[in-house]
Amino acid sequence: MFDKLQKDMVESLKNGNKDRLTIIRGLKAELMKEKIDKKKEINNDLIIEVASRQIKQLNESIKEFEKGNRSDLVEKALKEIEVLKEYLPEALTEEEVDKIINEAFNRLKPESMKDMGKVMSDVTPKLKGRFDMSIVSTKIRNKLA
Repeated sequence: MFDKLQKDMVESLKNGNKDRLTIIRGLKAELMKEKIDKKKEINNDLIIEVASRQIKQLNESIKEFEKGNRSDLVEKALKEIEVLKEYLPEALTEEEVDKIINEAFNRLKPESMKDMGKVMSDVTPKLKGRFDMSIVSTKIRNKLA
């Protein structure tokens, strides 16, 4: 995946696509920062983690931009999200997520909200970067209630 990132960066540079190039450079810079600061190896998992984090931040920014009636910034953030999604695995459907959650419940047999962490730690590796984890958390919380 990192090779794809490098190749896309060069391609964007050649095509003169400055917006796309800026987004890809930002992702690469964040990956390098993780590598240096946290001594993590750049692999697919790290790319998914960083891209997901950036998408989450952009979604939060979009909410604020909408409150401020800044449709220009909303549009820019949505374009950034589209580029970042290219580096994430294919998104899961709601039904697929429900199935994974149900399998975890059958396997772990949680009894109360105290077991929320166990269920989350079980489903997170399967869902991270493929579905909004705040929605997953809400689904699990509702199922435990």
